[in-house]
Amino acid sequence: MNTLPRIALTTGEPAGIGPDLTLAIAQRPWPCELVIFGDPTLLRSRAEQLGQSIKLRAYQSAVHTPHQPGWITYANTELAVPTIGGKLNVRNANYVLTMLDRACDGCLQGEFSAMVTAPVQKSVINDAGVPFTGHTEYLAERCGGELPVMMLTCDTLRVALVTTHLPLSQVSQAITAPILHRTLTILHQDLRHRFAIKNPRIMVLGLNPHAGESGHLGREEIDLITPVIKSLQTEGMSLIGPLPADTAFTPTNLQAVDAVLAMYHDQGLPVLKYAGFGNAVNVTLGLPIIRTSVDHGTALELAGTGKANASSLSAALELAITMSNNKAS
Repeated sequence: MNTLPRIALTTGEPAGIGPDLTLAIAQRPWPCELVIFGDPTLLRSRAEQLGQSIKLRAYQSAVHTPHQPGWITYANTELAVPTIGGKLNVRNANYVLTMLDRACDGCLQGEFSAMVTAPVQKSVINDAGVPFTGHTEYLAERCGGELPVMMLTCDTLRVALVTTHLPLSQVSQAITAPILHRTLTILHQDLRHRFAIKNPRIMVLGLNPHAGESGHLGREEIDLITPVIKSLQTEGMSLIGPLPADTAFTPTNLQAVDAVLAMYHDQGLPVLKYAGFGNAVNVTLGLPIIRTSVDHGTALELAGTGKANASSLSAALELAITMSNNKAS
């Protein structure tokens, strides 16, 4: 019986650094079967451009092939048109989505233990006429409309979000008691089952400055956030808050918790990215599959230059392997 997790890795926007990062990853040993989703011609040409030696073999689902440094096992996905590093082409937008669809469906069907995603260019997908706000929302819909919870993690710091890619003007209306209740439940459950934390301790941030200042700067903390926290505390969850975001991320506070729940994207993620940009991992919780990703974008200007740093994708792959093993144990 094969015991290594089989991980799907999508190479992302072909004009970006995704192929470069994938090639760097492939040179290292990994305790998994690594299946790369992408166009082999692109991978071969980018390797030549970077002066790298790589061997390619076609993926066969019935054959278990542990990863070997210097090899790429590829699940063929063909570009619509050839690509040049740094130059977007809207005709290749569907290529990016096809990779995501195949990898996600393979995870749902048990073919893959997890999927890891290199960065995509949201603008080119939208320019192709496909509404796309991000991997998180797209994969959630592909998985049947589950509520996704975005969490970024770096070392022991974990920051999850109630809302993700929304204009700030829409955040307050988007945070409802059912959404907050479900988000905290998902975060608690996945910290237990996928991160092997037996009794997760979660810090919940307020929405408003000074967590509302006793209602003088907003009532969301009084009317919504605190009642949800108290309700879940009666169910046995270890929750702290709501705390003001400007003083929550102190070493003393963070030592007392396993994760922080922020109300919106730019409330929590700037702190995490300051602490570990380039080494952080984006994890989608609440889905029936395991999905991890990088903490950065496509860096079009670095594609094909040899200057791209693969540390975040390496961390994402390491976490996907760990989570897959936790799930299997």
